[in-house]
Amino acid sequence: MTAPRRIVVVSAGLSAPSATKLLADRIGTASADALAARGADAVVEHVELRPLAHSLADHLLTGFPDATLAAAIEQVRAADGLVVVTPVFAASYAGLFKTFFDVLENGALDEKPVLLGATAGTARHQLMLDHALRPLFAYLHAVVVPTGVFAASEDFGATELDKRIERAAGELATLVDGPGAGPATDAAASREAERRTTAERFAAPTPFEELLRRASDPGA
Repeated sequence: MTAPRRIVVVSAGLSAPSATKLLADRIGTASADALAARGADAVVEHVELRPLAHSLADHLLTGFPDATLAAAIEQVRAADGLVVVTPVFAASYAGLFKTFFDVLENGALDEKPVLLGATAGTARHQLMLDHALRPLFAYLHAVVVPTGVFAASEDFGATELDKRIERAAGELATLVDGPGAGPATDAAASREAERRTTAERFAAPTPFEELLRRASDPGA
């Protein structure tokens, strides 16, 4: 029996309640649903960084994590896929968010699928996903899904946000579960069949004289 896929959701919201936590939860749920649609069991775990702020500061000073922080680091290390969501501060990720990934050991995220998310009060910060978050996780050798999820205040409750979440979650599920099953495989098979049909047409093209005859006599 295949073990459930472990999706760990890391959120760096600083307020309570937090729009960042809300977005992270929605993406985590959508990722589990996307894996279920592929026939894979999934377990979603959550790492909230706000309660770990003091532990992270101590780790920076001493070089050693306390038990709570060590458990969170192990969750991330053992995850099959990550969802990471941060609020935007000064056009970049939150310091608390960066500190957590600073204290991970080298190689902890090597080849690990990661879905990026961010929240802000205005849509003007949406490029932060590409100019700040994506380079950070590329440096950490993670495999970042193509679609990131940004949510400004006005995006919550909009159907467009639901569509972005669903698309990104599907991409994460494909990376976590592999391309060998589920809807992604069906789509790939369809594209391959279309390519074969096109190749066959070019292999045995209709003679030009026949095309002219059909054009002059539509009933032919």
